[in-house]
Amino acid sequence: MTGFCFFQTEIGACGLAWREQGLVRVMLPEADGSAALTALRRRFPDLAEAEPPAYVQEAIERIKALMAGQRIDLSDIDLDLETVSAFDRRVYAVARAIPPGEVLTYGEIAERLGDKLLAREVGQSMGRNPWPIVVPCHRVLGAGGKMTGFSAPGGVNTKERMLAIEGYFPGGQPSLFG
Repeated sequence: MTGFCFFQTEIGACGLAWREQGLVRVMLPEADGSAALTALRRRFPDLAEAEPPAYVQEAIERIKALMAGQRIDLSDIDLDLETVSAFDRRVYAVARAIPPGEVLTYGEIAERLGDKLLAREVGQSMGRNPWPIVVPCHRVLGAGGKMTGFSAPGGVNTKERMLAIEGYFPGGQPSLFG
C-alpha cells in the first residue's frame, strides 16, 4: 500500500487509497469524519496518510469537478483490480461506461453481460464496489428506475444527491424541494 488522503467535495470529505497499480479504495463521506479514517485503517492497517502522487491528484481533481456538476468522465482512472473477481470486473466495466447524468438498472447491466437473470448478482457486485464515484454504482437503479440498493454512507439519500449533482432527476425534472 502506498498511501491514502482525504479531500473535500460537494458531498463532503471523500478519501482515496492507492498503490502503484491504481486506486484500491474510494471512501464516500461518513456522518462522523473519524469514521472514514477508522474504516480505512481497519481495512488497510499498514496504510499511511501521504501526499498523493500526480495520478491520484488528477483523480481527486476530476472527482471534485464531477461532484461540482461538471460532466467529467472517470472511466480511465487506474484501479488496482487485484482483489476483484472476474465477474465484478465485468460488472464494473459496464457501470464505468454509464455517462454522468444517465442511469441503468441492475437488469440492464445483467442483459449487457449476456444474462438478464444475473440482476441480483449485479446488485451484489455493486454492493462490493470499492470505488464508488469512479465505478459509479450510484448510476445503477432497481427495476423500474427505483432508488434502491446503495450501501454507502447516507444510503439512498446520498445516491439521489449524487445523481442530482450530475443532472439526473427521477421523472426527468428536479423536485421543488431538491
